[in-house]
Parts: sequence; C-alpha cells; structure tokens
Amino acid sequence: MSKLIIEGKHKLSGAMNIHGAKNSALPVLAATILANGISEIHNCPQLSDVAASVRILRHLGCNVSRSENCVTVDSLGLCRSDIPDTLMREMRSSIVFLGAIAARTGEAHLTFPGGCELGTRPIDLHLSALRQLGMEILEDGGRLECSVKARMKGATIALAFPSVGATENIILASVTAEGTTSILNAAREPEIVDLCNYLNKCGARITGAGESAITIEGVDSLYGCAHSVIPDRIETVTYMAAAAITGSTLTLKSVNPQHVATVLPVFREAGCAVFPSKGEIKISAPGRLNRVHSVRTMPYPGFPTDAQAPVMAMITVADGTSVFIENIFESRYKHAGELMRLGAKIKIEGRVAVVEGVKRLSGTQVECTDLRGGAALVIAGLAADGVTEVTHIHHIDRGYEKLKENLCGIGAVVKRV
Repeated sequence: MSKLIIEGKHKLSGAMNIHGAKNSALPVLAATILANGISEIHNCPQLSDVAASVRILRHLGCNVSRSENCVTVDSLGLCRSDIPDTLMREMRSSIVFLGAIAARTGEAHLTFPGGCELGTRPIDLHLSALRQLGMEILEDGGRLECSVKARMKGATIALAFPSVGATENIILASVTAEGTTSILNAAREPEIVDLCNYLNKCGARITGAGESAITIEGVDSLYGCAHSVIPDRIETVTYMAAAAITGSTLTLKSVNPQHVATVLPVFREAGCAVFPSKGEIKISAPGRLNRVHSVRTMPYPGFPTDAQAPVMAMITVADGTSVFIENIFESRYKHAGELMRLGAKIKIEGRVAVVEGVKRLSGTQVECTDLRGGAALVIAGLAADGVTEVTHIHHIDRGYEKLKENLCGIGAVVKRV
C-alpha cells in the first residue's frame, strides 16, 4: 500500500495550475448517459473516483476513452440498467447515476453507495424526490429496485435541506421528463451550475441554476456535446492552506476566485495577503499565522465542509485559539486525532472543535481517515519538524490529481513509496 513521506519545513514558491473539479466531473459523467451520441468532457481530473465512474459507464454499455484530461463518452450502446455492488461501494457519489439511468432506461437496479465514512449521508431526500417524479422504488436489503412507467412526470419538489446530491439526481431524472419540474431550496453550488450548463448544451431547458429555485422544462431527448469542467475550488483552498502553514507565497492559476469568495476572509483573518484576479489567486503568508475567530461550515455560498479539514490543519500552528463548527456532517473531525499525533492541540465537543495553536508540529506516522482529512495531514506534514509518513493515501487519490508531483513542483520535499 502506498504512502507519502514528507520532509517538513520547506518553503513553497512559484505557480501551479488547479485541476478540474471532482465534484463537478462525477455528475457530468453520469449525465452523459442521457445524451444520445458522443460527449467530450474536457478538464476532467485523473482521479480514482473518476475512474470508478468510467467503470460504471462501461458496465452500462457506454464506449468510454480518455486522452490526457479529456474523457469521451459514447452512450449510444447503453444496454444495461444495473450497477454491481462492487462499483457502487467505490464512492458515495455513485448514487447520482440513479436518476440518469432510470430516465434513460425506465428502470434502475443498484445498491446503497460507499465511499468516505463521514457519518450518515442518508439518500432519503433522493428517493423521496424521485418518487414525486413518478419513480417506483423498492428498498430490499440494501438494494434499490426502481422502475418508471413510460416517462418521469414533472413535479414541484421542496427539499428539506439543500442537498447537492439530491438536487443533481432530480435534475438528471427530470431533464427528459414530461412537463415542468421545480426544485425549491435547491443546492446552489458551482458544481450544480456546471452540471446544468453541460445539460443545456445538450439541449436541456434548465433555468435558475445557482439559485435556490431551479426550473427544468422536460425535453424529448438530448444530444452529445463538448464541455469543460470548472476548476476545483476545494483543491484551490487546499493549496492555499499549504502555502499559509509554510509561510510561503504561491500563485494558483486556472481558478475561479468567485467560487472561493467566502473562504478568502478566513485566510486574511489568519494574516495572509490574498490577491484574487481573473483566473488566478496569489497568496502570501506571514511567518506565523493568526488565529481565526470561528469557521462555520454551511451549504454554498457558505464556508464549504470540504475545506474544513485543510483549514484546520493550517490553523494548528496559529497564534491563539480558533473554533470550528461543522454543520454538514456529524463525523467530520476524524482527522483531528491524527493531527494531534503531530502535536496539535484540538478539543472536540459534538460538532465543535477548538484548536489551540502550538509553536510547532513534529513529524510522525499518521493515517488518512478520509479524502479531505488526508489532505489536512499532508498540509500539517509540510510544516512539521522532521519527517511525516502519511498512510492509506488511496483516500487522497480519490480527489487530488498528482498531489506529490504538484507539491514537489512548488518546493516541497515529498516522496511516494
């Protein structure tokens, strides 16, 4: 099993490009099922989660090829409506295939998804919404047996919580439905907007993406198109945190500063100078960071839950005490225990984490608990005295393309063995 060996206390410098967004590429790849013909998805990151999506598409009968960062999907040969349990377990977002498969074939047969253990991520919102669109769903021993008579029927669906996954599933299920579907309290994330932009290029009629009310006017069919995935805002924040904890100056290119607008004040409060401009962000960090008063995760446009762990790692060596409140997932502090192995002082009480800044961290062996928690451990290792070994990095491979190469390219000393 691979691990990362990080030699700490090296300054970062220079510039690097941010890759395409994992959380955008996955629903867009699922959406290619609905497009009759060939879709070219550009800026598609090379990640294990993306590879899992490709395996699902091929299992369904699609012809899929990759050339560098372009994934080409020809869905004309789609001939199945099931996803094996082994493929469903590879990632949480596999559930997004449900709406697309059922809309294309009139049925879907799959199991509950797997992925990072971040506490309960119930799919009740997904299933309730899809039932309102006319899908019959039988839940049997962890399996979902789904069918649709003729076509989905448009409906007005009010979500109890602005779930990204549920919003995506409703969009995918209703884009070729009969009539008009309205989603109230819809997720507003940039990845939702990107999915709708792709579908609209394919002939869909979707308005309101990025707002709390989305309207989908059903069309008879979609056709393939070329689409470029948006930059990964969480990767952007991760490398900003790496620059901040090492007191470095770094320029991140191929980014959308607007997508991380609510995160930038946290870096400025910590003492960093942040200069966003068109397509890039420059960050310059002080020798020692300031504490941040509080970080409260919220649905977009609030502070993203995926950015909580990298920013917590950064703030472990700040002057003073910082407070984190996790409002999205109840089990998203598993990385805290591993950070404490490096010397961090963190106290957890329910959804609240209190981080008392320490003068220094010390390298040791730590274990990735999940994707973003793994990134947090790498960030901490960059600032720690001595050598840090990060194990179970398959979690990191799910969401960060060529992390070792990227870090080495800006001055870090990292080996993968």
